[in-house]
Amino acid sequence: MVISISRPYFAPFPGYFLKARFSDLFVILDQVQFPLRTTWITRNRFKNDQGVLWLTIPVWKRGRGLQSIENVRICHEGRWNRKCPASLKSAYADAPFFQDHFDFLKEIFAAKYERILDLNMKIIRYIFRYLDIGTTIVHQSELGVKERGDRLLVEICRRTGASSLLIPDPVVKYLDTDLFDRSGIEPKPFSYHPRAYPQLWGDFIANLSIFDMIFNCGDKTREIMAAGGA
Repeated sequence: MVISISRPYFAPFPGYFLKARFSDLFVILDQVQFPLRTTWITRNRFKNDQGVLWLTIPVWKRGRGLQSIENVRICHEGRWNRKCPASLKSAYADAPFFQDHFDFLKEIFAAKYERILDLNMKIIRYIFRYLDIGTTIVHQSELGVKERGDRLLVEICRRTGASSLLIPDPVVKYLDTDLFDRSGIEPKPFSYHPRAYPQLWGDFIANLSIFDMIFNCGDKTREIMAAGGA
């Protein structure tokens, strides 16, 4: 069995979903440390007439020390939950498939989820359904694995019965290959090379949130995304 492991990013880029599609099981790391600096867990890139449009979900960090991802709470102060859908509408109103997904996004931003994990997983599961990705999703917390570093990856493989783990190609050289060899687990390099597709607002920008591809390409997203896999 081939598995892949990732953090629950906010509206991830297409390669995130292609890796999941190539896997039998997709494991979400919800009990590892939430980064103290900027992170894809709370923000991602879209596109507007100025170029890159950043959308950020504010979370509570000050005074909370080191937090695991599952414990990070969304900050509902301010107007970000109204500004985010308004920014998307301004940027993508002319995209051919934007209206097909705008109601979902409005509901997401209006729902006032308590945890960033819950908001992000709602989006990830929505895109799984849209792209017809049948891979099973399981959370680290369901597996009861508390290791760190490479030992965390190996123990997740053991708990799930995996024989192979998809690893982003640039990361493979940093792995403890002896540990994987002793555990009988094969690290399989995965790479994603984005293919250009029709976008609004000038020159093509690669690796935006997958919503940019979905808004512009609709049901061709799966095919375009797959063309970048290796």
